[in-house]
Amino acid sequence: MGVGFFSQQPLRVGSVAGSLEANFLSSMRRALILGALAAVLLAFTLGVFLARTISRPLRELTGATQRMAAGELGIQVPVRTNDEVGELADSFNQMSLDLAQATQARRQMTADIAHDLRTPLSVILGYTEALSDGKLSGAPETYDVMYKEAQHLSHLIDDLRLLSLADTGELPLNRRPVAPRDLLARTAAAHQPQAAKKEIDLQVAAAATLPEIDVDPDRMAQVLNNLVSNALRHTPQGGRVTLSAAQKNGRLLLTVADTGAGIPPGDLPYIFTRFYRGDPSRSRAARQQNGESGLGLAIARSIVNVHGGTISVDSTVGEGSTFTIALPLTS
Repeated sequence: MGVGFFSQQPLRVGSVAGSLEANFLSSMRRALILGALAAVLLAFTLGVFLARTISRPLRELTGATQRMAAGELGIQVPVRTNDEVGELADSFNQMSLDLAQATQARRQMTADIAHDLRTPLSVILGYTEALSDGKLSGAPETYDVMYKEAQHLSHLIDDLRLLSLADTGELPLNRRPVAPRDLLARTAAAHQPQAAKKEIDLQVAAAATLPEIDVDPDRMAQVLNNLVSNALRHTPQGGRVTLSAAQKNGRLLLTVADTGAGIPPGDLPYIFTRFYRGDPSRSRAARQQNGESGLGLAIARSIVNVHGGTISVDSTVGEGSTFTIALPLTS
């Protein structure tokens, strides 16, 4: 019996331990595999989501660019994010809008130029044809009309050339230091006879101690002459036009103020636009009678911009207008 007791099968501790270890390792492998699969699935899902988030606005931008290249202007794409892609979409929208507005302005200007060129040419051609056919006899009045139409045509062409040079930065400037008071006094002297004829008080208010400005005096005189001519034209008898200068915030301000009819608020944003006809009195016939081309204020702005300055206007209907030119001071 004792021998039988000792002959029993011994306990296999190693096998039990090995079985537990094997189960643990198997569970770990399953967990790692499942975790890896979950990570891959999550990464794939996030990748697809991010790819679509980025590619969708890019596809929209690509399509809008292709449509713009085909001639469809003013296209807008939705801004879906606030990141760099959203900034790109916002910049594209602004560019598209600016391009559409610029194209429309160019088309309108081309139509206005064609209109203003066609009218004097038609008059001249009509008179010359009538004279050539003997239907009209030569007379001083006939030649005077033809001369004025040719003058208007020449003035318009010169103004367009000046604008073209200013827009491309090729307008020649003969800069030199000029005292602001001398510049204003020169302008006032040129328009004093016209002001006296209309009984308008033309004044100059500028201190002789103001610092000099580095400008082309002839070009700036052209700007001031245009502003003063407009002021005298729209100021009633007994009114006042004041040319002044002052120093403010490191810039020299030249001001032309009148007590005239003023400019309607709806016209103020557009008065420096070429050929703008907000005021009925500035119709083609009226401009021609006054020797205008309809480009005076646009030219004034271009010349001031070339000098590194700005021009603006404040106006109240029935009280008058104030045009202000801000120029950098001579260093």
